[in-house]
Amino acid sequence: MAPKAAEKKPVEKTPAVKKPKAEKKVPTSKEGGEKKGKKKSKKSMETYKIYIFKVLKQVHPDIGISSKAMSITNSFINDIFEKLAGESAKLARYNKKPTITSREIQTSVRLVLPGELAKHAVSEGTKAVTKFTSA
Repeated sequence: MAPKAAEKKPVEKTPAVKKPKAEKKVPTSKEGGEKKGKKKSKKSMETYKIYIFKVLKQVHPDIGISSKAMSITNSFINDIFEKLAGESAKLARYNKKPTITSREIQTSVRLVLPGELAKHAVSEGTKAVTKFTSA
């Protein structure tokens, strides 16, 4: 005997229930809906401005610096840092070393900075490392 075909029951349709639409909240104040007591937190931007100012006061105590000049100097320092870090990373990679040491930094300073400036930078860096290790 052949097996009986399974009986199919008609599928009952349930009426679609409409979901209530979410109401749009319109900000009541200029702050974008935030409470009055809370201020919008600014993302902290790391700069060299305080250090530039300290060095300026060591060299020329009676001279100030404009905000535009400070911004340009800060950008200059960031650019030099990027160049030195990139060159140091290349040197470490060439020598198959996982760490950037003072030796890579010193070599990258000699490669990136021109002539007399490189000599002064190397001597100041050596002095700083010696002071750090002795303390």
